[in-house]
Amino acid sequence: MSAPTRLDRFKQAMQIVYGPFDFLTTDQLAEWHPPGNSGGHRGRYLWTDAFGVLNFLTLYKETSDVKYLTLAQGLIDAVHTVLGSTRDGKSRLPRATDENPCAGGLRIGKIDGGGLDGDGQYHHYLTIWMFVLNRTSVASGQAKYNDQAVALAKAIHPHFFDDIHSLSPKMYWKIDMDMSRPIVASEGNVDALDGYIVFSLVAAAANDHQCLAAEIANYQRVIDRKGRHVVSHDMLDLGMSLWLAQWGPPSNTSAQQLGARCMDVFDDLVSTGSLEGNFHRRLAFRDFGAVLGLRCYLAEHSKYDLQIQQLIETWERMMKSQPEDLEAINQVMYAAALNPGGELNSSVYLFVCAQADDTFPAFRKGYLAPERRAEMDLGTTVSAGFPRIPRIG
Repeated sequence: MSAPTRLDRFKQAMQIVYGPFDFLTTDQLAEWHPPGNSGGHRGRYLWTDAFGVLNFLTLYKETSDVKYLTLAQGLIDAVHTVLGSTRDGKSRLPRATDENPCAGGLRIGKIDGGGLDGDGQYHHYLTIWMFVLNRTSVASGQAKYNDQAVALAKAIHPHFFDDIHSLSPKMYWKIDMDMSRPIVASEGNVDALDGYIVFSLVAAAANDHQCLAAEIANYQRVIDRKGRHVVSHDMLDLGMSLWLAQWGPPSNTSAQQLGARCMDVFDDLVSTGSLEGNFHRRLAFRDFGAVLGLRCYLAEHSKYDLQIQQLIETWERMMKSQPEDLEAINQVMYAAALNPGGELNSSVYLFVCAQADDTFPAFRKGYLAPERRAEMDLGTTVSAGFPRIPRIG
């Protein structure tokens, strides 16, 4: 029996979380509701399901089977229903409506309702969900998803800022479920840069490219105040920084410098042996985040292939030793890190890559479709209405 392909392993990981979707009939697909396996409150967890949607979009792109787009859209609806509502499920979050389900933000989906580690809203979870909606709009051709991303951006933005109209505003890392107050007043390392880039991508796909100009300018002021972006040795933080760096055009030295500093940190992790041990004290999904960022930022084949493959193979052996409540997030991020498509040889996506085996997940720029110029340039085209590239170098 031949070994399972990367695409086989990708599907297997996704079906652990979302059930045996490959065997759904047409009627079952029309009525599909994602099982409550995402590891969160009432079965949904925003970060996990964000990766779930993007992985379904990857399957749609790889196979051209519209079933996977339908599953992505069904998962979006479920997230908006559960995490866009109060914990008891009796009403939408304040300001949200059935017509505008994101107007109240989206809950994290933590099991506990209160406390510093309880439910609330994370800025970086909300921006990844905006990216999900934007990518779904790109994949489906339906503007309503990007419109929802714009609505979510406008709804949550002011609540994560302290002294928003000053020259040097600050941000909150976490706010309450109803967005009434901060829960954690410190700033996330990548939140301002994350907001700048994702809001720019969303605005580029909107009819009005200026629709988020004021919000993007606020992130710019935070970036200017903080100065040079701190590159962390935390694997997930490193991976997300690399994921963000990919959106800067080659001509932008700030983005290139950020990417280079991230790679310096990864080189340090390799040279010190930090990637080789203590797996019993590490979390799989954080390592998968680093792999995803590396594969988005680098060419498919690079000098880091050995380290990347060793990380994945080690976690394939050890993932069962992880805490049970992390299975869902581990599986969806494992699937994304697998970077499926290497075994396929379809001309459908040759316009994206130079070779058929150089394919990437839906997280990577240009994978689902050629990016709009404003997205590719992230503000270098003044007529698109974007501010300059932030000084992230």
